[in-house]
Parts: sequence; structure tokens; C-alpha cells
Amino acid sequence: MAFEDLLAQAGGAGLSHVLQVITMLLPAILIPLHMLLENFSAAIPDHRCWAHILDNSSEVPANLIHEALLTVSIPTGPNQQLHQCRRFHQPQWQLLDANTTATNWSDASTEPCMDGWVYDNRTFTSTVVTTWDLVCDSQGLKPMGQSIFMAGILAGAFIWGVLSHRFGRKSMLCWCCLQVGMAGTSAIFAPHFLIYCGLRFLSAFGIAGIILAQTVLLMEWTTTCKRTVTMTILGCTYSLGQMVLAGLAFVLRDWRDLQLAASVPFLAIFLLSWWLPESARWLIATGQPARALQELHKVARINGCKEAKKTLTLEVLMSSMGEEAGSSREQAAVLDLFCVPLLCPRTCTMMTVSFSLMLSYYGLVLDLQSLGGDIFLLQTLFGAVDFLGRATTILLLRFLGRRVTLAGSQALAGLCILANVLVPQDLQTLRVALAVMGKGCFGVSLTCFSMYRTELFPTPLRMTADGFLQSVGRLGAMMGPLLRTACQALPLLPPLTYGALPIASSLLLLLVLPETQGLPLPDTIQDLARRPATARSHQREIVLMESTWL
Repeated sequence: MAFEDLLAQAGGAGLSHVLQVITMLLPAILIPLHMLLENFSAAIPDHRCWAHILDNSSEVPANLIHEALLTVSIPTGPNQQLHQCRRFHQPQWQLLDANTTATNWSDASTEPCMDGWVYDNRTFTSTVVTTWDLVCDSQGLKPMGQSIFMAGILAGAFIWGVLSHRFGRKSMLCWCCLQVGMAGTSAIFAPHFLIYCGLRFLSAFGIAGIILAQTVLLMEWTTTCKRTVTMTILGCTYSLGQMVLAGLAFVLRDWRDLQLAASVPFLAIFLLSWWLPESARWLIATGQPARALQELHKVARINGCKEAKKTLTLEVLMSSMGEEAGSSREQAAVLDLFCVPLLCPRTCTMMTVSFSLMLSYYGLVLDLQSLGGDIFLLQTLFGAVDFLGRATTILLLRFLGRRVTLAGSQALAGLCILANVLVPQDLQTLRVALAVMGKGCFGVSLTCFSMYRTELFPTPLRMTADGFLQSVGRLGAMMGPLLRTACQALPLLPPLTYGALPIASSLLLLLVLPETQGLPLPDTIQDLARRPATARSHQREIVLMESTWL
């Protein structure tokens, strides 16, 4: 915890910290574009089978209107609309007779769409679905593609979480930005859906590393008093990205253009991010005090602290952080999260919270079309209410703390999803209102969760724990879209699961986890053991010290 004193000598939350936050906000705006891209790039337009007398200009009768040709070519589906996956073997001319009833043609022979489909291109000129015909018998490929993307984030979170302890936070961030830019741009040239899914997997793999790096790097360079504001700003930027996605999708109606707009900026961020200082906490924890001192001097120079080069010496650093440097040189491992008695209950509880939160969140936000209405407006509403929810997190964390805020927002989001099960489909406004309210609660949960999980673990295990918890969460995110494939057999299973799991995990969180509000980031396991009984008592100590200093 002595690092807080070293950071204060280097200028604390000065110009360097402002520049770090601004740099980190750039990928934060773009990440939601990739995460929620397939709400638009893989939207399913209205479609019907291709029919000879309808779509072959040489066979279209000149004396019949288009509606009449549809009647004799395409049967009606269960919703009394044109069937999307069947057509008549031969034109059923008898259906043009006004006296014909359903019993006269219900047994008429139909067949699947042997010659492809005709899509309604009024909303989108091209989507992933229309490019590779992911409809009817192939409709399960769309949620499979979404799950492959989430699997990439799952694998990336685990791998990058482990590698970051060896190679550092900054280098991981730079490499991942390059990977996302290259893989995302290449996806527009994919000749086959499986190749497209593979490139999306690589993009997701890199996005996982960016999410990990930007969160931990910001937390490790932020003073305790500025931590809540910094992470709230980061969370609000994610929400802004969701609204940017709605605007881009409204302007760019071809999925390739939208994919390109979401990917190319990462190549510029790759070049820009090289100026960022590496985490001095990590350098000290891995036995590199000389490099840590260089990074502290770099921050002090940007902050205008000219005296820091004289006062911040290697001897001062080692005397302040000697215990942390000496106790953190062993390689961190995932097993340590379960073998250390103090960490095991925290790890197991946060695993449950992460899994349930991500499963329900992505089950809700990746299925905008099921709510009906204008998906551009819905995405904007989701982003706006998410922004408001995350912005209010500052006040909620200040008055309620991390534990109650996270548990309460999760439980309320789950209740909104469960309430929507009871609302009839024709009450669309109420359904949208409940979904938007649930999305806002999830915004509070995600902001609080990203902060809370970094405060529960010491520096040597922070990225390992963060990566492991992200992997567990992405397992839930991967299962969210797959769970929707059970809608035909068990229509209530997805919404009941999305609603019940967050409520159950919030109860477990309240029973097991401690409050961390106002506490410095722990640098060792011994720091955790020495923490005061409550965070409130520590806050009173800080206020007393500040009053004495003034």
C-alpha cells in the first residue's frame, strides 16, 4: 500500500493521469461496437423463398399484380404472414378464387427454398445473414457465431490474464489493439461464414486483452480518492460507444462498411498507445524496481514535478516497497486463487457473480429484434440508459459502497427480466421500458464489478484473477446466445434463467464478500490480512489525516 505515497510524490492524479484516461477512452468507445455489432451486421430481415414466377423476369405473367403472384407462390406461415421457409411446388392458381377456403389448399404440396431466398433490403442493404443465408434450417448458425465470438473473449481473458504478469499491461494493450484492427478488417474479405467466425474469434481474443489491460492499468495508476470517478468515466464511455454504434449502423447499412468502421481505428490506437507508462506496481511486484522508477519519473515529468527526480530514488522506492517486491517475485498462478484461504471464498463468489452477470447481460442486449420496433432507436435507448446508470454509480458507490451497489443493481436487473415474462407481447411499450430499465441496472453492475474485482485481489494476482474472472464471465456470455436456441422447445427457459441467476448471485455476494470502499489497492496478501475490519473506519482515518495535514 506504500505505492500510494510514491504515486503522490510523482504528482498523483495530475496531467499524466488525465492523458492516460483520455487515451484509454478511445478503445473504450470502440469495444461496444464489436461486442454488439451483430445486432446490426447480422440482423435478420424479412425474407421468403425465391419463386420462378415472382423473381424470374422471363416467367412473370404480365396480367397479374405482385400480391396475386405471392398468393399462388408462397404459403402463409403460422403467424398468417408469408412463410419464410417454404414455397409451393407449383403455382396454386385456385387460391385466386375468392370462394377458396383454407381447406381447399392447406394440403397443397410445398417444398423448402430450393433456389435461395429473397430478402427485404429496405433496412439493411446487406447483412451477414443475407450474405450466407443464415435462415430457416441454417438459422442456428447466427447464435453459434455470436457464441464463437464470446468464446474468443473467454479464451483471451484467461490467456492474457496469465501472460500479463510476464509481459506487462502496456505491451499487452498495444498488441491486442493491433490484433483487433487486423482481424476485424480482414473479416470483410471472408469468403465463407466459418472463416468470418474465425476472424471474429481473433478479434474477440484481442478485445479481451484490451478490456483487461485498460481496466487494470488505469486502476494501478489511479490514487484511491480518484478511483471511483475514473472507473465511472470509463464505464460511461462504454455506454457512449453503444450510442455511437446505433448512429454508425443507421448511416452504414452494409455490414462490411460497419465492420470496417469498427476495426480500422484500432490500428491508430495501436500507434498512439505506445506513450503510456507501464504499471509501476507490476514492475515492482516482478522485481524490476529500476524500470518502475523510470516510469514514476516519466509520470512526474509529465505532471511537472521537477523535484521528484531528486526525491524519488531507488533507495526510497526499495525502502517503501521492499516487502511488496520481495513477496511478489514468485509466478502467480490460477491455483493460488483457490489455495490461499483468504482468497478462495472471494474467487468462488466472484466467479458466480461474473457468470450470472454476463449470461444475463448478453442474453438481453444481443437480442434486440425480439423486442420489436426500431432497432436503431432501441440501441440508442439502451446506450443512453446505460450511460445514466453508470453515471449515477458515483453516488451509489459513495453512499452504499461496492457490495450493496453491485448486489442491488444485479437483483433489480433480474427482476426486470422476470417481470417481462408476465407482460403480453402486444404491450410493446411496457416490454421495452422494462428491458431498458434492466439494461440500466446492468450498466451500474458492470461498472461496479470492474472496480470491485480489482480491489479484492493483491497486485501479483490481480491480472491473473481479473483474467480468470473474465473467462468465467465470458463462458456465461457464450451461453447466453446459445440459450436462446431452446426458445422453440422451452420458450420460458431463457428469460427465467436470465432473471433468476443475477438475483441468486447477488444474495451470495452479500453473504460472503467484504466492503472495499476507500481502501488502497492491496499489493500483497499480507495487506489484505492487515486491512481494517471495515472500510468505513479506514475512511474516517483518511479524513482525520487530511484534516490534520490541512
